[in-house]
Amino acid sequence: MLKLEELRTKFLNDEFEFSRHALDQTLLREISVQEIQETIQVAMIVEDYPNDKYGPSCLLFGLTNQNRPIHIQCTYPSLPLIKIITAYEPNPAKWIDYRIRR
Repeated sequence: MLKLEELRTKFLNDEFEFSRHALDQTLLREISVQEIQETIQVAMIVEDYPNDKYGPSCLLFGLTNQNRPIHIQCTYPSLPLIKIITAYEPNPAKWIDYRIRR
């Protein structure tokens, strides 16, 4: 079972890395590492993908300190490093309160 506190602890300890896709997308979308870390500390799990073809992952939602909504898909904390798969600002037309797909 995924434990959000384990995920947060790994991020606080800088035990994470960006996939190539996530690195490209965060640069393109102007999402900073600081915003990723802020988001993780208040995030909730909005979708869980325990059987994802690349390994168990989840989609997190949180707000940065500047109230910017961010979605982060990342691997479970069972590996030594959490991998950030992607990060983006969710489109409100596709999400209800950024938590439920329309």
